[in-house]
Amino acid sequence: MRVVFPTDQNIGYLSKRGAHFGKAKFYTVITLEKEKIADVEVFENPGHEGSCGGAITNIMNLKPDALIVSGIGSSPAKGFFNEGLDIYFDKKSPKVEDSIKMLISGQLEKLGNEGTCSSH
Repeated sequence: MRVVFPTDQNIGYLSKRGAHFGKAKFYTVITLEKEKIADVEVFENPGHEGSCGGAITNIMNLKPDALIVSGIGSSPAKGFFNEGLDIYFDKKSPKVEDSIKMLISGQLEKLGNEGTCSSH
């Protein structure tokens, strides 16, 4: 399973999670195999203009199975939902490592296409 995290640091699973997936400096991608971290990759966010559609494309180009965010508007949530991407909500974990542990233990809420904030 490939899981994408918006981050503002390039220090792998120790990175602090970014608050906004489209404006994050990096995307940290964790590959899980048998509920353990098998690989860690970090990609610089190429940025996007205008709407969140560009950010959706950037993330989908990473071939993810899931995205973990601390918040997401309904429009980008619908875009990811239409792409078949699972979105998980984690407002508590400060670092990628902590959030992965919560995902593995089933403690993260899986979102549909409704989003979690109204700013989009």
